[in-house]
Amino acid sequence: MAEQILFSGMVYLVGAGPGDPGLMTIRGLACLRRAEVVIYDYLANPVFLDEAPAAAERIYVGKTSGCHHTSQADINQLLIDKARTGKQVVRLKGGDPFIFGRGGEEALALHEAGIPFEVVPGVTAGFAAAAYAGIPLTHRDFTTSLALFTGHEKPEKKLSSLDWSKLATGVGTQVFYMGMANLAVISEQLVCHGRSPKTPVAVIRWATTPRQQVVEGTLADIVDRVATAGLKPPAVIVVGEVVGLRRQLRWFEDRPLLGKRVLVTRAAGQAGDFVRLLEQQGAEALPCPVIELVDPEDFAPLDAQIEHLADFDILILTSANAVERFFARLRGKGLDLRALAGLRVVAVGSKTARCIAAQGINPDLVPVDSRAEGVVAELLAEGVRDQRILYPRAALARPLIPEQLTAAGAEVAAPVLYRTLPAAEGAGRLRQALLGGLDAVTFTSSSTVTNLFALADEEQRAQLSRLPLFSIGPETSKTLRRHGLSVAAEASFSTLEGLVASLIEYYRKPAKG
Repeated sequence: MAEQILFSGMVYLVGAGPGDPGLMTIRGLACLRRAEVVIYDYLANPVFLDEAPAAAERIYVGKTSGCHHTSQADINQLLIDKARTGKQVVRLKGGDPFIFGRGGEEALALHEAGIPFEVVPGVTAGFAAAAYAGIPLTHRDFTTSLALFTGHEKPEKKLSSLDWSKLATGVGTQVFYMGMANLAVISEQLVCHGRSPKTPVAVIRWATTPRQQVVEGTLADIVDRVATAGLKPPAVIVVGEVVGLRRQLRWFEDRPLLGKRVLVTRAAGQAGDFVRLLEQQGAEALPCPVIELVDPEDFAPLDAQIEHLADFDILILTSANAVERFFARLRGKGLDLRALAGLRVVAVGSKTARCIAAQGINPDLVPVDSRAEGVVAELLAEGVRDQRILYPRAALARPLIPEQLTAAGAEVAAPVLYRTLPAAEGAGRLRQALLGGLDAVTFTSSSTVTNLFALADEEQRAQLSRLPLFSIGPETSKTLRRHGLSVAAEASFSTLEGLVASLIEYYRKPAKG
């Protein structure tokens, strides 16, 4: 039709999964990373918003029990309006869009408006909640039937559409979404229609996240147990004999840092590995970048040394940042690995060694002590008299390496490779983290200590000083103490793994008093 309007916009109904960021699909992330508008729910993990382009418009339309931020009709119209502007729109929904997520209603509205759309499935909350609680929803020794229900229908229905006489005994495992307000009704109706009051029940709150909490009971007592535990929505209810397998199969809740909220003060581009290590142990890691890596004020001193690499005997790289920036500068000067022929390459620590290996070179020396002291000790043991050493460094790096190696007869060039500055976004992230409550603060360098406390106001400094503070090594601990702060624990090895281990050891100790 000549009058038909052609739309270049597109809507992606994306299931974000149940909460654990690792359960988002690859397709979902791909859509999110090119979105121009993100319209998101209460149950969609806010960490996903960082995956969208910085320029993308972010619109919150979440709903909680008794508090509808935006009506469904308004959400439908918002999707249509944004798509009609030609934008790529991601509708980010918790779980799966088509399982009690009203994705069907939104898709129908888009179809009727002539808006093209795509549905990206997500891991639904019921399946994930059971798995993370150690409950197999089906097991051939117990049941081979499974049914999903919403425990929160339209107000006028009041669960009346469910055929309780068939549901109670016709299905082995029942999973109720959004059923907390009707838990008593669900339990009562199942028992009244033939299900044994001894049937095991599990109620799982904030499934797959470090805040996960599980209350177990039976149809006869689960309401009282949930009340005693003070459990609130959002939660999933699992009913069936398979719940009894949780005693043997629970795995997620036994992680040593489960539920601990840990502030990570690394630079934005460097926090990922540390966050993953903490999450593997059950912690909720809250990135709060307090330092930003920038180029030196003048590259000339570094470039002058790069032009004469053949004159050096040893190259020392003391961090992943140094590795990435040094090789980037090398390539920027039109050089490749051949320029390092004949140099012994020294890495400070295993992570730095892995980064160097990723560039195509196996380090010649990786000291056991992952600090500047370790580098100096091992090189002095070998002897460095008359050796020419290149040490590209951070602007605020300690002078220990050049001073001690020079004193031992080496000639050391230490041009600045990068600088660290306070990160502008750190103040906002710190404020949000403190509002939500913290269990621990981690520091991976002296500069993270200095910059965090520079960003904090007087009240925030007082709050931070009352929290357990964890240090990656002796120098960072010294900086904390210079600020008048106590160190809860210091890593035995100055690595991210060592820092995580110090948290685990600290929280394993019995509480004093």
